[in-house]
Amino acid sequence: MGKATGFREFARRTPGYEEPAARIRHYREFTTPLTDDELACQGARCMDCGVPFCHQGCPVNNIIPDWNDLVYRNRWREALEVLHSTNNFPEFTGRICPAPCEASCTLNLTDEPVAIKTIEHAIVERGWAEGWIKPDTAPARTGKRVAVVGGGPAGMAAAQQLARAGHSVVLFEKNAKVGGLLRYGIPDFKLDKSVIDRRMAQMAAEGVEFRPNTHVGVTMPAKELLDGFDAVLLTGGSEKPRDLTVPGRELAGIHFAMDFLTQQNRRVSGEAVGVADILATGKRVVVIGGGDTGSDCVGTSIRHGAVSVTQIEIMPRPPERENKALSWPLWPNRLRTSSSHDEGCERRWSVSTGAFRGENGKVAGLDCFEVDAKFQKVAGSEFSLDADLVLLAMGFVHPVHDGLVDGLGIDKDARGNVKADTLSYLTSNPKVFAAGDIRRGQSLVVWAIREGRHAARAVDAFLMGSSDLPAV
Repeated sequence: MGKATGFREFARRTPGYEEPAARIRHYREFTTPLTDDELACQGARCMDCGVPFCHQGCPVNNIIPDWNDLVYRNRWREALEVLHSTNNFPEFTGRICPAPCEASCTLNLTDEPVAIKTIEHAIVERGWAEGWIKPDTAPARTGKRVAVVGGGPAGMAAAQQLARAGHSVVLFEKNAKVGGLLRYGIPDFKLDKSVIDRRMAQMAAEGVEFRPNTHVGVTMPAKELLDGFDAVLLTGGSEKPRDLTVPGRELAGIHFAMDFLTQQNRRVSGEAVGVADILATGKRVVVIGGGDTGSDCVGTSIRHGAVSVTQIEIMPRPPERENKALSWPLWPNRLRTSSSHDEGCERRWSVSTGAFRGENGKVAGLDCFEVDAKFQKVAGSEFSLDADLVLLAMGFVHPVHDGLVDGLGIDKDARGNVKADTLSYLTSNPKVFAAGDIRRGQSLVVWAIREGRHAARAVDAFLMGSSDLPAV
């Protein structure tokens, strides 16, 4: 805990934002960090709550009260050690995790949880600035070779843990750069890609070999993994997008959200886009889907210079404030407004799309209607939206099966994910493991890191008979 009476003395504070009129003119991160004194006060707010529910709220089991207390006491390097003991990449989660730990905080009962995510971010950035984060190399090599397929957060976490256990690790990535959704899905204004690069440099120094531009199952036969490695860990994403098969879907100007977002991230980094540009400049944009991906489409469209941006969601509008007696300490259903929404966006709920309208083969609008709590059409609720660009941000159904998954001939579960449990992480092939979105389905970065760490321990135990890697 921090200061015994800190939660009564100090109000919750989080970083400020650059004004919308300024930040929409660039793709850089735009938060204004708190000072060390302000952060100490936030650490002091961690109360002696008896049972730290923030632990169960955090998928990686961060030891939150401990590093809150250490920041309050100005013991930053020790705080970093505690933070890294459960989380390989707190600079990722400190930026883009929705912070279920804060929802579980006892102080959230009064809507003023400890600023856990803010403190986490500050600790790791202090660690980089002070030069405290260095390669953690294995004292001895095991002689075992492990292939990790998929360079997102699950694969990166697993590869780092396995290299620290002394194994020779090769991380295969189909794209030109490692990072997965962090690199090609999350906009730069939420996660600067240099943040990924500096962690990759640490991993390379620890012995991880990166092989980008290697699409296993497409440009490299999947069988080569089985022949050339002692164990294979699949950590690819859940990349098969949910489609909207209504009349007019074939019209030009209707795209999956990730195609749109990936293009923009490649432009920012100087990579070739490779296909026709998908731009919102001067267009009326409609984003279908109310989650984080839809929000990222909103912010990116505004930066492109869209004429208007409308986001529609089939679910009903959540309440402004949850019923704490029913929800706490679990993740609540309540209205969430992102920084992108604040930049200028009309939002509508309980809306379904019946058809797309077109002119000369291009999308010109949507025919929509409102739905009730059972998603049935409300009589007389029909309306139209004009649109020159429609972005489908309705989530993902399962990993892509062609190539890698089907090439290895491994079993899938009822939802189409790779079948593996959360103890052994072993698939139907006795030397192939799976973790992250490819196994659990579309989820959060913090869950990907957790599964990568746990799967690394399972692989290490498989290779060596037991494992000293952390179980959390």
